[in-house]
Amino acid sequence: MKLAAEALAFGYPGRRVGDDVTLHLAAGEVLALLGPNGSGKTTLFRTLLGLLPRQGGRLLLDGADLDAWPREAVAQRVSYVPQAHGGFFPYTVREVVLMGRTSHLGLFAVPSRRDRGLADEAIARMGLSALAEAAYTRISGGERQLTLIARALAQSTTLMVMDEPTANLDFGNQLRVLERIRALAADGMGVLLSTHDPDQVFACAHRVALLRGGRLLACGSPGEVMTDARLRELYGIAVRVTTVNAGAGERQVCLPLFGDGL
Repeated sequence: MKLAAEALAFGYPGRRVGDDVTLHLAAGEVLALLGPNGSGKTTLFRTLLGLLPRQGGRLLLDGADLDAWPREAVAQRVSYVPQAHGGFFPYTVREVVLMGRTSHLGLFAVPSRRDRGLADEAIARMGLSALAEAAYTRISGGERQLTLIARALAQSTTLMVMDEPTANLDFGNQLRVLERIRALAADGMGVLLSTHDPDQVFACAHRVALLRGGRLLACGSPGEVMTDARLRELYGIAVRVTTVNAGAGERQVCLPLFGDGL
């Protein structure tokens, strides 16, 4: 399964946000989309999911035009994880996750024993079993984000699109979410995620796309793409990519150069 954009133009009626974006997501990899606020990341994601009509170029799912796929068929292959929110209704964690089975149900169908079993498996996989009966509105931000990932897992797709999955989370919960993302890719899931943090790209991504002003600056492996010069072009500040000893081996990190362009 593969999701691909070719020379994609995207935006809203009467307002183009981005042009000429070419990238692809395959099963078993993490592709990170890195860019500053206002670069078009969320609009691009909505277009890739078919929630916004493309304004040019091609958008393919498993080699076929996305427009040719019925919406329920797309939802059975590509899931979406929005940023965590407080919620309005006190659904339990299990009920929220079970909602991920909606694309597999008929109009008047109710969840089957298999649907409930898949929801429970997703809950366990995210380490949320002890919170299954807790109200979604009363758990922490990190637990809500893991619940939304579990909901997408219950959808039983091969590809997952995640809009800033670590936004507004503390450092510990950010790491927990990144660990789950790495585990999903190791199990064969293709994950496309957006982030503002270059260090998260080094921590979990196989490839990275740099988006600024609706256009790609570069796309490739983090080692090739994440250079001092490109990150300075992306954010307009001076940074230094360096290597540190991370205990289990060396890893690259991005450091701001205070006093030089800040």
